[in-house]
Amino acid sequence: MGSYFRGSFWLILLFILPFTCTLNCPSGCTCKLFIDCSGLHFKDVPRELPLNTTKLLLSHTNIRVLNEYSFSFLPQLTRFSLTDSPLNSIHPRAFQSAVDLMSIRLASTDISTLPARVFSPLPGLLQLILDDNQLETIAPDMFEGLFRLQQLILRQNLLKSLASDIFDGLTNLRSLDLGRNFIKKLPSTIFHSLTKLNQLSLDYNELEVLEPGIFDRLVALEDLRVNKNQISSLPPRLFWPLRNLKILFLSYNQLQTIPEESFYFMPVLQTLTLHKNPLLSLPDQLMGHMPYIGNFALYGTNLTTVPGNLFTNMSGLQILHLKFNDQLKELPSDLFCCLQNLQVLSLEANDLHHLHPHLFSNLSSLMKLYLQENKLKTLPEDIFLSNKGLQRVFLTNNSWDCNCSIRSLSKWIRENERVVPDSNNTLCRSPMHHVNRILGSLHDKEFFFCDATTPSYFRTTLKSQPLTSTARTTTSTAATTAASTTTSTATSTAASTTTSTAASTATSTATSTATSTATSTTTDRHIITTFTTATSTLPFSEEFPRSKKAFKTADVSPPFYDKMVFEKGSDFVHHNIHNSWVYVWSLPSDTVLAGILMFSHIILVATGVSLILAAMYGLYRLDNVVYELQAECAKTCG
Repeated sequence: MGSYFRGSFWLILLFILPFTCTLNCPSGCTCKLFIDCSGLHFKDVPRELPLNTTKLLLSHTNIRVLNEYSFSFLPQLTRFSLTDSPLNSIHPRAFQSAVDLMSIRLASTDISTLPARVFSPLPGLLQLILDDNQLETIAPDMFEGLFRLQQLILRQNLLKSLASDIFDGLTNLRSLDLGRNFIKKLPSTIFHSLTKLNQLSLDYNELEVLEPGIFDRLVALEDLRVNKNQISSLPPRLFWPLRNLKILFLSYNQLQTIPEESFYFMPVLQTLTLHKNPLLSLPDQLMGHMPYIGNFALYGTNLTTVPGNLFTNMSGLQILHLKFNDQLKELPSDLFCCLQNLQVLSLEANDLHHLHPHLFSNLSSLMKLYLQENKLKTLPEDIFLSNKGLQRVFLTNNSWDCNCSIRSLSKWIRENERVVPDSNNTLCRSPMHHVNRILGSLHDKEFFFCDATTPSYFRTTLKSQPLTSTARTTTSTAATTAASTTTSTATSTAASTTTSTAASTATSTATSTATSTATSTTTDRHIITTFTTATSTLPFSEEFPRSKKAFKTADVSPPFYDKMVFEKGSDFVHHNIHNSWVYVWSLPSDTVLAGILMFSHIILVATGVSLILAAMYGLYRLDNVVYELQAECAKTCG
């Protein structure tokens, strides 16, 4: 019977308490699951609150002091939050009447100091949040007695240093946030009692070094953030004890080098960031076995290349940011060999000039590839052949050279236009006649000359007389004023020989030989062409009727009719006509040599002009002397 009445009592109390709370709710406050008196200009914790209040939120008040009796009317209070208020003082015994408090938040206030052991009367305290205040120091015994504390946040204060034993006794602490302070150095033993710590934030401080052994006891740590500091070096094996670490942020520091094997024994690591460090090089042995890593950032460095095995142990990698390295000129051919799960690869804004044909061949899961803002002139043929799932490729702002080597890329863009969202902005940078043309607008017919043999020497003859089948041998030699001499000999079964020679100043000789036979007689126009390649000599002789359609050859067709083509050849072409032969030669496209020749030409011209002027002046002086002599002679004779 007694248990029946006790059950009924608690049931009735459950119904009555909400109404009691509502009836006693102060004017302007909200009383639901917790009492919220935000925006009311209280100068102290309101006393008209219900006695059974467990959760109280005060924000944007005029409270400046928490005195000894501030919580004396709230014996059941478990959670208290005071934020965005001008609080600047707390009585040493302010919390002694609220011993059941489990959570305290004092944030965005003007408080700069805390009384020693002010929280010690709260043995059940689990959460202490003191972020965005003006705290400059923390007493060494501030957290004494808080052995049940699980979360401590001291973020965004003015702390510069901490005592080595300040966290001693916090054996159940799970999360510690010291970020956004001005801490320059931490004692090597400061975290040694925090064996259950899961999260540690030291970001946005002024740390210049991490002491050896500082993380040795953090065997349960899963999340470590040391980014946005001034760390210039790391002790060897600093992270080896962190076998359960899943997240490691080291970005935005001053690291130029990283010790060998720094990231060994981190088998469950999922996220690693090293970006925005002035790294100059990376050791060959750096990354240990980390099959679960999904995100890796290595951008904004001074690296010129990376080790070929850098990602070998990252088989689970899905997102790789290797971008904004403005000195990264080359990538090893097997760099991405083991990244079968990689989905996003960012190589944008590097200094890459070329890519190996098989660089992406093992990236079977690749979906997005960023290659914009590099120095690429072309891409190897079939470079994307293995990337069947590719959905986006970005190619803008490269140095695309729209000569023969671009043909395969241009064709691939046309066939995969939906995969290249910036195709309309992917423009040629050279040669001049293709500048600012869209790569995808270049069609195969514009590259038909790429399949023809490129002439290193081209000779034509224009004759009005018939070209008989009588065999003859012709030898011609042409030397240029540009330091090149070309000798060309055409031979056939012959009974008569004709020799013609045109010569000028030269220093280097190139010789090409071909054999041709005329098989018909005509009074029409005849052109005999002789050309050579680097690997073979290909002779042919044909009559060229006025109609291009009538032109035929057995094996090779010249690239143009009545035109010369120099692919990647000389820039300056010269010709002259001698005895009805047209002799063609060229200057090498060497800017230094061309400059020397131009300078020499200017010197010669200047010297010639100077000599002429000197001769004219000499004649003038001579004329004056003769005139004076004549005048004297006239006087004497007279």
